[in-house]
Amino acid sequence: MLNSPTRYARALAWLDRHLIQRLYSDRVRRLILQSFPFWFASVVVGIVAVGYEKLFVWAEQTSFAWLREQPLLAFGLTPLAFLASWWLVQRWAPAARGSGIPQVMAGIELSTPGQHHRTGYLLSLKVAFVKVLSSVVLLLGGGVIGREGPTIQISAAIFRAINRLQPPGWPQLSRQIALVTGGAAGLAAAFNTPLGGIVFVVEELTQMHMARFRMAVFSAVIVAGLTAQAILGPYLYLGYPRVTPHAGWFLATVALMAVICGLAGALFAKTLLWISAYRRRFTTLAQQAGWVLGCGLLMAGLAYWVGTEGVGTGKPIINRLLFQNDGLTPWHLFPVRFAGMALSYSGGGAGGVFATSLSAGAVLGDALCRLGQVPADDRNLLILVSMVGFLTGVVRSPFTAAILVLEMTDRHGAIFQLLLSGMMAQAVASLVDSHSFYEHLKMGFLRETLSQEHPPVRK
Repeated sequence: MLNSPTRYARALAWLDRHLIQRLYSDRVRRLILQSFPFWFASVVVGIVAVGYEKLFVWAEQTSFAWLREQPLLAFGLTPLAFLASWWLVQRWAPAARGSGIPQVMAGIELSTPGQHHRTGYLLSLKVAFVKVLSSVVLLLGGGVIGREGPTIQISAAIFRAINRLQPPGWPQLSRQIALVTGGAAGLAAAFNTPLGGIVFVVEELTQMHMARFRMAVFSAVIVAGLTAQAILGPYLYLGYPRVTPHAGWFLATVALMAVICGLAGALFAKTLLWISAYRRRFTTLAQQAGWVLGCGLLMAGLAYWVGTEGVGTGKPIINRLLFQNDGLTPWHLFPVRFAGMALSYSGGGAGGVFATSLSAGAVLGDALCRLGQVPADDRNLLILVSMVGFLTGVVRSPFTAAILVLEMTDRHGAIFQLLLSGMMAQAVASLVDSHSFYEHLKMGFLRETLSQEHPPVRK
């Protein structure tokens, strides 16, 4: 008969063997193999997002420098930048124009067994490269654009490429999940907002059940965000503004600001759609180039009149309003930014509207605060509310907008006011148009992609 220590050792060995077999089952091995390429893609996305952000900062600072020193250069440099940005897209990758989010939405819809080969038109690495180059050129010349939407398209293109490079027999996640996960990782890395990336996927990119892709999205957001933080350090997109949350009757003011800014955002989206429809009447290359030069000349006039606050992403404006607000922002800055965003987007180059919409909302909110003589201590909250409202009016993603602004500022005490503003803005924007700006553009990209000639699908 075995003594107790021997029985104990055998029992322990049996337990270890069966526990290891259970933990390292075929299902677990398959899950690890599926996830590894996505983790690698997330690291690449984090690095690319940081590099793209540094390029954008350099381009914006360069445009500020020449505009301060030689403002008359705007009438030469800005139209040329508009033309060069448009030509890069027109010549090399038409799907690189604009924001990038509608292209990802269209790519997700086309990621079916019969159509997935078409997604290369929207989300190839060539499209991503042209996206970066076109947007940087446009910003150098004084365009009013952001990098967040483009980062999402670039990220989805990277995930698609790595998913396609996996060898035969390697267990893969679906093509749809690859694009969805890439979009989430891109937004998280661009804004340093992991929750915003997750909510954006659920609210904007997909109608699939969350259980299908939750682990892929969560892990990609974490890896991409940690990679960006490893390079830049822990940071907030906008810092820590002083905010005094209120309840009671002050919520009526919050709701009113959200309604006004949501309506303004919805009207901005309608303006872009109207201009896009009008532009389609110009069919020849010469006519299109003339349109782009016209947009550039009008933008040059705005840049010459207003100066550096009339161009760029608008992030410096938000920081000034939240941290150094002297109450002297000119009344005309909002219509100038509104027009600059429309001209830059309609010029046909690459560039997003996420960051610029936030800055437009901040400027409008500050103007409304001064018009209503709101006390200085309460203005920051209403500026944040206005940012959420305007962005929601444009993209129709109220919870994404609220979570983004929350994570950008770390003002958790204002979460209910931000969520309320998103819901109010969504309600009023739906009265202007029942579909979001991105949904309209997605349909256009779907038609454009399906009209392209493609080689036969390889079995």
